[in-house]
Amino acid sequence: MTVTEKTAPPTDERLVELALDGDEEAFCTLVRRYQRRLTAFLSQLVGDLELARELSQEAFVRAWSALERFDPRYRFSTWLFRIAHNLGIDQLRRRRLQTVSLYRTDQDGEEVEVVVADIDKDPLGHLENRELASELRQVIDELRPEYRELVLLRHFAGLSYQEIADFKEMPLGTVKNKLFRAHSVLRKALAAFL
Repeated sequence: MTVTEKTAPPTDERLVELALDGDEEAFCTLVRRYQRRLTAFLSQLVGDLELARELSQEAFVRAWSALERFDPRYRFSTWLFRIAHNLGIDQLRRRRLQTVSLYRTDQDGEEVEVVVADIDKDPLGHLENRELASELRQVIDELRPEYRELVLLRHFAGLSYQEIADFKEMPLGTVKNKLFRAHSVLRKALAAFL
C-alpha cells in the first residue's frame, strides 16, 4: 500500500464484532460516528437539547449493555435509533407533550429559536433565514405526526430511506411515498420562500 492509499473505515457491523470481542475503542468509534446525528434527532423529538444529550448518552449505554443481542442482519444505525426513539417517546409520554418544537433551551432556561444562518448572506439574508426557519418550524409542527416523524428522521437524524424503512418497520415504498407527501406539504406551505 502506498502512502496516498487509504484504507476504508470499518463498517458498523465490523465495529460491533470488535466491540463484542472486548475492543472498547471500537464501540467508542460507533459513538463518535452517531452521537451528533442521534442528539440532533432526539433534540427535535423532545424539544430540549440538554435532555436530548442525556437521552443520547442513555441510548449508547443501553446499546452497549445489549450489544450481544444486536442482530447483524439489520443495520446498527437502525437499531441504535430505535433505542433512542423509544427513550424519546417514553420521555414525551411522561411529559405528555403533543408537538415537537424547533426551539431549544439556552443556559438561562429560556427558549430560543434554532436558526441556521448562511454566513455568505448579508443582514437581510439573515432576516430571511430567520423568517424561513420560523415558518418551517411552524409547518413541520403542523404536519400529521407520522409525516413529522419521518421528516425528522430523514432531515434531522440524517437516516437514509432504507434506514427509516427498517426503523419504522415499513415497506421502503411507503416511506418514500409518505416523505414525498410531507415534502409536498412543506413545499406548498413555503412557496413564498422558495
